[in-house]
Amino acid sequence: MSEILDAVRNGASGETLANIPLPVSTRAVFVLRDEQGMFEGMASKDKDPRRSLHVDEVAVPELAPDEVYLAVMASSINFNTVWTSIFEPLSTFGFLDRLAKESFWGQRHALPYHVVGSDAAGVILRTGSAVRNWKVGDEVTVHCNYVDDQDPTSHDDSMLSSNQRIWGFETNFGGLADIAVVKANQLMPKPTHLSWEEAAVNALCNSTSYRMLVSHNGAPVTQGDKVLIWGASGGIGSFAVQHVINSGGTPIGVVSSAAKADTLRGEAVSILERPAHPRRVRVAPIGQGRPRPGG
Repeated sequence: MSEILDAVRNGASGETLANIPLPVSTRAVFVLRDEQGMFEGMASKDKDPRRSLHVDEVAVPELAPDEVYLAVMASSINFNTVWTSIFEPLSTFGFLDRLAKESFWGQRHALPYHVVGSDAAGVILRTGSAVRNWKVGDEVTVHCNYVDDQDPTSHDDSMLSSNQRIWGFETNFGGLADIAVVKANQLMPKPTHLSWEEAAVNALCNSTSYRMLVSHNGAPVTQGDKVLIWGASGGIGSFAVQHVINSGGTPIGVVSSAAKADTLRGEAVSILERPAHPRRVRVAPIGQGRPRPGG
C-alpha cells in the first residue's frame, strides 16, 4: 500500500497507478461482530469506542461492476461512526445482514467485521466494468448516500428510496481504510482549492443541511425566515447556519456551552445557550457577545 500512497502523493498518472498491483488486504478501522454485546448493561457515557474499534488488515473485497476502489487520502468521523462503535441504538451488523439478502453483491457486506467511515476523499485505483464517467487517477470526494439507481422511488428524492442507506454505517467497506469500496454514483470531483482533509469533511454534514434548507426536497429558506438550529456549532449545524445566512434568513442557534457559542461569534446568528438547568436559556443578540440571562 505504501507504493500506491507514495505514487498518489507524487502525482502519478492514472496509467502508472493502474500498473501498480493492488494488495490483497488493506488497513482499516472496524468493529467486530462477536463483540456486539461488550457494552451491554452500561450507560452510554461509559461506553468507550477505544475498546471496540480495531485497526488492522482486512481483505480487499471483490469489486462490483458499479463500484471503484479508492485510495483514501483523508476521511472523518461522524456521529454514526460513534454509534457504530458503541453499538447504539442498535448494532450495525443487522444493517449489513439485511443488505446481504438483497443481491449477489450485497452478500459481501455480511462479514465478521464492519469497516466504518462515511466521508472520504482520495484517488481512484480501479473501476468496475459498468463505471462510465470515472477513471483511474481521478481525484474525488465521496458523498455517503448509498442508493440503488434501479429503484424508481429514488429518482426524484433518493432519501425516500425503499433501500436508501448511509455508506460506512449501513454498508461495509467504509472510508476509514487505506482502500475503500465506493459506488460510482457517490463520487464527486475533488475541489482543486481544497486540501485532502478539507475535501473529506464536507459531504455528509453539508448535504444533510443542504437538503433540509436549500433543496426542493426540504423546506427551502427564503429571505427573512427565522430558523432554529439545534446544535449550531456542530457539523450539520454549522453548515445549516451558513445556508440560512446565504439564503437571506436569520439563524437562531442552540448550543450547550459558552465555549460552543464562541465558535459562532461574528456570524449573523442569534445564540441560545442551553445550560444544565432545563428552565433557563440565555440569549445573545445577533452578532454580539456572550449570551445574557433570560427567563
